[in-house]
Amino acid sequence: MNLHHDKGPVAFAADHAGYALKEQLRGRLADTGTPVLDLGTNSEQSVDYPDFGNGLADVLLRGDAWRGVAICGTGLGISMAANRHPGIRCAPSHDVDTARLARAHNDANVLALGARIIDPETAWQCLQTFLATDFEAGRHAARIRKLG
Repeated sequence: MNLHHDKGPVAFAADHAGYALKEQLRGRLADTGTPVLDLGTNSEQSVDYPDFGNGLADVLLRGDAWRGVAICGTGLGISMAANRHPGIRCAPSHDVDTARLARAHNDANVLALGARIIDPETAWQCLQTFLATDFEAGRHAARIRKLG
């Protein structure tokens, strides 16, 4: 599976609930040769997910990363934080189909995962699929433009 590692780094951000899954996925992706940026958190000590969702959005909007991965307990809170930024399309995914469709139909640039609701192997499969799937454009492009 081509993970497009030549397009630039993938940025990872997580709160305390997502820390362990972030570490696993970041390490596995780095092992493929894909450059990664770790935006924290760096422990299981309680932190606020909006801080990390906002930081991830900032990095993508500056162009310092090609794609992002946001992880919290459910994937929902951190995705809400990231999606407050125009130009960010963060999609919570819980299986390979939602990860694929997030890219193919929604041109998502951030994958959100819920560490308390997805197992690490499924999360890895979602990440691989997300990075390897291209946006189909066509009828979907006009809808994406309406998102702003």
